[in-house]
Amino acid sequence: MAHHEEAVVRTPVEYAYERKKRSDQMKMQVVTFALMIFLTLIAFIAVNAGFSPYYVAPIILVFAGIQVVLQLYYFMHMNEPNMGFISFFMWSGIFIAFITVLCFVTIIWWHTAW
Repeated sequence: MAHHEEAVVRTPVEYAYERKKRSDQMKMQVVTFALMIFLTLIAFIAVNAGFSPYYVAPIILVFAGIQVVLQLYYFMHMNEPNMGFISFFMWSGIFIAFITVLCFVTIIWWHTAW
């Protein structure tokens, strides 16, 4: 059996649009990567500067959360329109996991406080 594919012929305008769109996506990925390196550098500086762990830990967690969102949207392409269903279930799972961890932390904190 032969495998037949149709050749997609694009007009020069469509080709230029696709090229510009991919160029913009690549620029955004480079900017996002640089931002994530910068956030990592700030976290390392905060740890090495000798600040209090009560100050450093929340900063590292916030920067890690920002980096997860940036990676999902710009490197895993969750910002594309056809990813709405997947994005909904992923964020729902993250929300449920967050609530579960928050409940366990609250129960443990409440138990040790008394």
